[in-house]
Amino acid sequence: MCAGIKFDNHDSRIPYYELLLERNLNQLPVYPLPNGYRFVCYKDGDREHWINIEISAKELKDYEQGLEVWDKYYGGNEDTLVNRMVFIENPLGEKIATATAYYDIRGIDQSGDGWLHWVAVHREYQGKGLSKPLIAHVLSLMRSLGYTHAKIPTQTTTWLACKIYLDFGFRPVPENAVNSRNGWRIIKTLTNHQALGSFEPVELDAGTL
Repeated sequence: MCAGIKFDNHDSRIPYYELLLERNLNQLPVYPLPNGYRFVCYKDGDREHWINIEISAKELKDYEQGLEVWDKYYGGNEDTLVNRMVFIENPLGEKIATATAYYDIRGIDQSGDGWLHWVAVHREYQGKGLSKPLIAHVLSLMRSLGYTHAKIPTQTTTWLACKIYLDFGFRPVPENAVNSRNGWRIIKTLTNHQALGSFEPVELDAGTL
């Protein structure tokens, strides 16, 4: 179904669909960090580290876009990030991954759910067992902030991240499963995840990309 194509974990060749997943915050899995790494909370000046990580992970194109996105999501609310934004530091004390226990800034989601925001691992450190400990830690933080349910927005182009969320017990929001059905069919094709058994795979080959 993929005709031998090898997809990057952030691949713009994949047809783009917005995806939204959810799960409750009971019985969260626990994944320890590899030796030498540690979690730290946001402090003044960490905007630059956040932007650099997101650029490296291909979530952002460049520094200018990073400033725009930061202002959109966090501008003027930096004081709240001390209890919401988390980084992983490597053994040298360099910040190399981040995620935030946040909420829907658009005000569209009236459920009161927490939103897992801007999960990213620096390109150099991907595949080192950091993403699952990071997500588990931030979901636990979200629960400590009083949330009982979480949502995570993502997209087909970051299909591997979507697989990780499914592994964590996140499932497609029912409305999104309908509105972005073809997107979920793409994720089914790329991951063959058992949680997506109701979705039929699609053909992805060089002629359709």
